[in-house]
Formats: sequence, structure tokens, C-alpha cells
Amino acid sequence: HLDVLVDNAGVAGTQAGPADTLPADFLPVYGVNVLGPVRMTAAFLPLLRAAAAPRVVMVSSGLGSFGATSDPVRIESQVPALVYTSSKAALNMITHQYAKFLDGVRVVSVDPGYTATDLNGHSGPQTVTEGTDAIVQACTEDVLPGTFFSRSGAEAW
Repeated sequence: HLDVLVDNAGVAGTQAGPADTLPADFLPVYGVNVLGPVRMTAAFLPLLRAAAAPRVVMVSSGLGSFGATSDPVRIESQVPALVYTSSKAALNMITHQYAKFLDGVRVVSVDPGYTATDLNGHSGPQTVTEGTDAIVQACTEDVLPGTFFSRSGAEAW
């Protein structure tokens, strides 16, 4: 059996705003950020169903949150990345659907925050340890299924 599946798929793709993004820019990013977690969840679902209290943790992003990207105080509202942001918003809806319809499986989305990693040239303000706090919490604590949260607490979808 498998107790916890962490779907941590993320590529940035073209960092361009809506006017400079082409339809072909979506395919590789959606293939990883959206279809990757769907493939992994489908592949491991039989093992998850054999566990006593299975959970799936989707590693999303504040950039996939309508609330964060609409709030001028949040850094997420300043990032023109049509492809990446929409891919993580799609992942959040997938999380919501799984949480509603995968009976007995606790499914949540987690925003690790802007973390210093190779993906962003180590420009994030927090450490990898800080960025993984919410992921570890989702894996080990009694979190409410179907929620989206970060180390700061609940996040708006």
C-alpha cells in the first residue's frame, strides 16, 4: 500500500504575459504541471486505496490562486506568466475534484511559496526547508481535505 503521494510536478515554461504567449507554449508545461499529477495519481490510486488513511498532496503555487494573483499586496499579482499560472490553477481544480470524488482519499493543494531553488536561480526569499513546511504538514498532520494552504495558513483558490 501507499500512505502518501506527493505530486510535485513543476516546470515554468515561457515566462511571458498574455500578449506574448503562443498556444504551443502551453503543451509542455501542461504536460508536466497538470497531466503529470493526474498520471501519477491514477497510477498509484490502487496502492493508495489499500492504505488505512491515504492522502495525495498536490504541490501547487500561489501563482495558481485567483486570490493571490488578484491581491496587489501579494508578489504573485506582479508575475506575467500566463502558462505557468493557468497550469497551477488547473491543478487546483483537479485537487478540488479529487477531494470531492475520491472517497476515502484525503487530497489537498499546497503552496510552498517563493523558495530559493534551481528553478528560479535561487532568487526566492525563503529556504527549501521553509518551502517544504506546508508539504510536510500536509503529509503528516490532520489537514482538511480539499483545501489549499501554505506555511502561512489557508490560501484562496
